Amino acid sequence: MKKLIVLLLALALALPLAACGPSQDTTAVVRYGLSNAWDTLMPYNSPSGSNYTRIVCDKIYDRLAYVHADGSLDPRGAVSWESGDSGMSVVFHLDENAAFHDGTPVTAAHWADTIALMTNPDCPALGRSVFNVLAGTDESGAAIPGEALGAEAVDAYTLRLTFKTPTTPEDFLLDRNREFYVLPTHLLEDTDPAEVMDLALWEAPIGSGPCKFVEELPGSQLTLQANPDYQLGRPGFDLLVITVMDKSNLLPSLMAGDLDYYAFGGNLSAESAQTAREGGIEVLEGTVPNSFYELMLNNETIPSSALRRAIDLALDKQALCLHTAQGLGEPTATDLTPGTTYTSSLTWSRDVAEAEALLAEGGYDGRTYTLACTSNRSGLAALMQQQLGEAGINVTIATVDSATLFSGMAEGQYDMAIASHTPGALPLWFTESRFSAGNNIFHVSDLTPYATLISQIKAAADIGTRQALVDELQALLASERPFIPLWFGRTLHAQSPTVDNIDYPSSSFSNENVWDWTLRAD
Repeated sequence: MKKLIVLLLALALALPLAACGPSQDTTAVVRYGLSNAWDTLMPYNSPSGSNYTRIVCDKIYDRLAYVHADGSLDPRGAVSWESGDSGMSVVFHLDENAAFHDGTPVTAAHWADTIALMTNPDCPALGRSVFNVLAGTDESGAAIPGEALGAEAVDAYTLRLTFKTPTTPEDFLLDRNREFYVLPTHLLEDTDPAEVMDLALWEAPIGSGPCKFVEELPGSQLTLQANPDYQLGRPGFDLLVITVMDKSNLLPSLMAGDLDYYAFGGNLSAESAQTAREGGIEVLEGTVPNSFYELMLNNETIPSSALRRAIDLALDKQALCLHTAQGLGEPTATDLTPGTTYTSSLTWSRDVAEAEALLAEGGYDGRTYTLACTSNRSGLAALMQQQLGEAGINVTIATVDSATLFSGMAEGQYDMAIASHTPGALPLWFTESRFSAGNNIFHVSDLTPYATLISQIKAAADIGTRQALVDELQALLASERPFIPLWFGRTLHAQSPTVDNIDYPSSSFSNENVWDWTLRAD
């Protein structure tokens, strides 16, 4: 603890000098807007688990990899990784140039000790559940006494993570990378695990990320300094000043020159894009979808696959997509995110005549189905009602709030419901959680065929084998149609007029390539 106190005092003495930076003409400052405040600077102790906390901790602390929006991965804290133990573990080779802000090298022991500390049952870490995929932990992520924890420092710069089930490096990183940070455990050696979260260290944290802590006005503003020794390169600015402001003020502040950038990825709605252009802001179209729309189906009240496929064929997904996405989307026959590693040959087309034939085959008796939607999608629901009616399918609309919609589908109160989600790059991002006994929201009578294929896909380490299994799962979904994929929508980004090299789409993974950012010369 004496070492910790000395370091914090040294940092406190340095703060006035760093804080003087913005008043000097030579200081390069990036002004960064955020519409909600972070709730902690300790990455494993966020009460909300919000992306606003993740996007801030991303800059102070280091992660194993950098995740792109298309699911590809770049080195960050680790330079490379490979699968081991027949797919039960992943071995990470760490960057030997990585160091904490106090100059201490980041080693595999720091990573292993971080995980051991956060999974210690005596440590009140609110974010412990992120570790529940590791061997030797329970469902809450707490270490099980007497069992070997799946986090081992093989040598100074080699970390092995062992899992409960076969896991590829890509699956782990795409799913959990944004939750795994390395802590300065060399400063915590004499700390009681029960008292870790109460340390003053988290008020002026020492991480190993691309930015160093300078000062904080809780809930309002955070000032960070570029880390000149970051292993991926020094950011091309001196200070990063993160300011919390109302969401409606982000774009106007960018246009007025009061901000250089705002999270996440400078996202724009289609409605605000024209305003941005008129204000001199270049608008970029996202390359990877950020929304997925589906029509949820109750397979108990619509028990025939012929009837479910008839509903699918009766819908004009192109018109539905245009209605909502205003040209920033594409109809789909699958839940596989376009532009990512896994693909499908299935295509969408509307066929009302075939829908009518399937209705007859399925014995449709003219009953009226209930379609649930939220108020902001009432127009979309009305269009669906019209399209289904053209094929002879009767629908009535129930407008409810989001919580009621999902609980109603789970309880079997509705026959259909319109839902949207943030898509992921993994092939099972959508299906895995929805075809389980604990979340059978589509009321599928026999989950076995889905669960078997999902399990096989997760266990397949070879991408060719996995793609073949993914194809098999998509074919099953197409034949049974337990839910109806509608379209994927893309977002727009307001390009910073002052900062270059921003990877806008990848901010959706709560990581930003600030080490590549450079301020434009006037």
